[in-house]
Amino acid sequence: MSWADGRETRRGTYIRVRRIPAGKFHRYAAWKFKDYFTHLDVTLKDLILGNILGFMGFLSGLFVSFFRLARKKNRPNVIFFKGGYVCLPVGLVARLFRIPYVIHESDVVAGLANRVLMKKAKRVAFGMPLTDEIASAHPNYVWTGTPIAPEFKPVSPTQQAALKKAFSFNKDKPLVVITGGSQGSLNLDEATRVILPELLKIASVGLVAGRKHYEDFIDLKKYENWDHASLESDFRMWEFNTTMNELMGAADVVISRAGATTIAELAALKKAVILVPFERLPGGHQVKNAERLEAADAAIVLKDSEMQKNPNRLLDDIRHIIRSPKLRADLAEKLHEEARSDAAKRLAEIILEEAL
Repeated sequence: MSWADGRETRRGTYIRVRRIPAGKFHRYAAWKFKDYFTHLDVTLKDLILGNILGFMGFLSGLFVSFFRLARKKNRPNVIFFKGGYVCLPVGLVARLFRIPYVIHESDVVAGLANRVLMKKAKRVAFGMPLTDEIASAHPNYVWTGTPIAPEFKPVSPTQQAALKKAFSFNKDKPLVVITGGSQGSLNLDEATRVILPELLKIASVGLVAGRKHYEDFIDLKKYENWDHASLESDFRMWEFNTTMNELMGAADVVISRAGATTIAELAALKKAVILVPFERLPGGHQVKNAERLEAADAAIVLKDSEMQKNPNRLLDDIRHIIRSPKLRADLAEKLHEEARSDAAKRLAEIILEEAL
């Protein structure tokens, strides 16, 4: 975790950053004991060693946090935690010294560290809407939405056509964008490889393969044909795209993981989406994010394990959504209701309220 505070100088305000250690505890959602021996990509040795190192990092974080906050003149008026294991050492020490803190939880369900810290938090801001039952039972809980870059906003049909053209796609053909985030998703990339020949018969396709897996799928470049600077095919693949707001803005359908920030960006863009949540994350938060949106008719959901067993399930879902403009519009409208354009402003107001 980074510790930051502002300072005034003759040249203006700068932020001083001090690092504090933290330790991550390795867990996997829905795994049984035997699973830790049968998954080739995760060994029991890795887990044991990783958790020992994680515990040592946690203890180091407690020590450094105590050292930073022990002197009263070093204590801030309020501490803001965005969530995750990196916040736990500082949060526990802040509780010891009675320093008020505010938490932002992006997902439908809180992670382990946030569940520990929420009990004594002055305010807990959520990225997803609260149920009436939870809001009434916890008056310090509030829905702010998840802060995202202002570039993520709805585009008009004319703007969408222009964006398709800017990426060299046919503006009159449906565009499907598939992304697993900056690092990529091996399973999404694999499924795309299987269904791509059939998918290209009904849509243009943009694949953000991710930095981690791009080289493993370089063979898909055979579908990307150029004549000088003009794209002659309906497929493009990127390792990473620095203008995701424009690429997803150009899309008619987006296939993505179900991380909270990505969902917030897609909601702000007002897009029809198919979510493929990763099921092995601790707490299963992506699955629960996706299930809540599915229950609200704001997204189509296909679990990762189901897609791996039969990639054509993904193809069927894409066909269904492309062939039904009304369904696309309804999904986009429902998802857009989840967006909070003032999330960053509201969160800043809450932090300042607790600091004064």
